[in-house]
Formats: sequence, structure tokens, C-alpha cells
Amino acid sequence: MTNFSEFLQILATAIATATPLVFACIGETITERAGVINLSAEGTIMVAAMAGFAIAKTTNSLLMGFLAAAVVGALIALVVAFGALTLKQSQIAIGFVLALLCSDLSSFLGNPFVRIPGPTVPSFKIPILQDIPILGPLLFQSDILVYFSFLLVILTWIYFYRTHHGLLLRAIGEQPAAAFARGYNVIWLRYFYVLLGGALMGIAGAAFSLDFKAGWSHRHTAGYGWIALAIVIFGGWNPLRVALGAYLFGILQSLAGNAQSYLPSVPTQVLTVAPFVLMIFALGITSSDWLEKLLARLPAPLGRLLTQTLQATPPAALGRVFEPD
Repeated sequence: MTNFSEFLQILATAIATATPLVFACIGETITERAGVINLSAEGTIMVAAMAGFAIAKTTNSLLMGFLAAAVVGALIALVVAFGALTLKQSQIAIGFVLALLCSDLSSFLGNPFVRIPGPTVPSFKIPILQDIPILGPLLFQSDILVYFSFLLVILTWIYFYRTHHGLLLRAIGEQPAAAFARGYNVIWLRYFYVLLGGALMGIAGAAFSLDFKAGWSHRHTAGYGWIALAIVIFGGWNPLRVALGAYLFGILQSLAGNAQSYLPSVPTQVLTVAPFVLMIFALGITSSDWLEKLLARLPAPLGRLLTQTLQATPPAALGRVFEPD
């Protein structure tokens, strides 16, 4: 019973750990589905975490903190969109430079707020549902940010695959010329989705500094932006699979945290970086030719099922400049 309780606690911690990543990954998924790569995720999350904490601390309002973080994320995404869609410059270069710039900017501007107490998102247990065996402690004894992340994943999947606007979003990332020929303004649609994705990355930053890792310090979210980009590829640009990737990373982090008590001889630094290494390893496996050859040897129905589950191709026009005729 004790072991089962510990197992539930690990899963609950994993969900809480993955929540900021879910926001970031869904934001990047929306952006890339529209055909634009926003590599500034690392810097965006970090500077938004700083801005969200600073505004929430100054105004004593969590809502203002999250709004400020979303605006910061959208503004950085606007720079990416303007450079990529209007100036038609390299999306990779713009995003990479912004990631480095925003990371340093967060340390410079956030210096007055380092390691000081501030507001945090309070827990909110859902009546009745919290008493459901197993699911209650796991899903319904957390905070409103966690519940919102569940809703975001579901709504994004429905939007992608069950609505006309979602079909159009996928079209401008796959066949922008066809969408343009049907009378849609591909450039402005891409602007909208890049800004929306940036706003969600900003909320991810605030989710770190106001909830998961409450407070602010230099390099507070270091590494999470890069891992979010990897999870989007691992998840095949599908909101449900992307969320599963984020929760898998959360489980790895939770296990690493618990392993420190069982493996005292292993340096803490090794266990801290292990989830990042394992996630990159999993990405390498699912993207390898070796796995593709292995799946081809399986019976056709099983091979197709595993191929659809484990492998995916990026949007056909991802990262490409679109020139309206």
C-alpha cells in the first residue's frame, strides 16, 4: 500500500512538473503547425517567467503576472513572425539569437527580484471529484493551472482535427499555396498563430515562477525551452502525443528526484540532467532509420499502428518562406 501511495505521489508530482511544459509544447505545436519555427522558446520562457513574477510581485496580482507573461511571449513571437514572414529571413537564426538575447535579458532585468518571496498559485481541490479513488489524488487535488492545462490539450486537439479553422491551420503549414488559392491570407493567419503560440509560451514561463518553481533566480527555467522543442518533435505535432511527451518527461524528473534517496552515491547533478538526456535519447530512437526498418518487419496491421504511434513527419511547409503570387 505504501509503495502504491508512493507511486501515486510520483505520478502526481510528474503532472505538476509537466504542466509548464504542456503550455510551452502546445504553443510551439500551434506555431509549427502554421509553418513557422519559433526557436526562441528557451529565452521566451525564461524572460516571461521573470516578467510574470516581477509583475505579480509588484501588483500583488497573479492574474496580472500571467497576463504580463503572455504579452511578453506574444511580443517575442511578433519579432519572430516579422523577421520570418515579412522580412523573410531565416527562422532558425532569428529564433536562436532571440533565445540567447532573452536569456541574458531575463538575468539583467530580473536582478532586483532574485530569491525574494512572492505570490504563488494556491491549490484548489475539486469537491466530490477529489474523493474518487486513485484518480482523485492524481488529477483533482492540484491547482487551477493544472486543470487548465488538461483543458488546453483537449481543446487544441479538437480544434486541430474537428473544426474548419483547425483544418485551415494545418493547411497553411502543409500546403500554403493551396490555402492562398482558396482566398485565405496565409501571412496574416501565420502571424496570428505565431503570436498565439508565443503567448502560451509566456504563460509557461509564469507557470514556472508563480507555481512549479515559485520565485525567480538567474536561469530559473534553464533547459526547459530546448526540451519543449524536442518534445514537439517527439510528439509528432499532435497535441495529445505532445502532452504525453511532456508528462513522460515529468515522470522522468519525478523519478530522478526520488532516486536521490535510494542512490546517495550517485552525484545529484547526474540525476538532475538524466531526464534531459533520456528524453533526447528517446527522440533519437523514434526518429532513427533503425526503428523504421524494425517496424517494416512487423505484421502490417501492427506495423502501421506502431508507425502512427511512434513516428510522424513534420508539416510539409515548416520553416519555408511563402511567397504569395
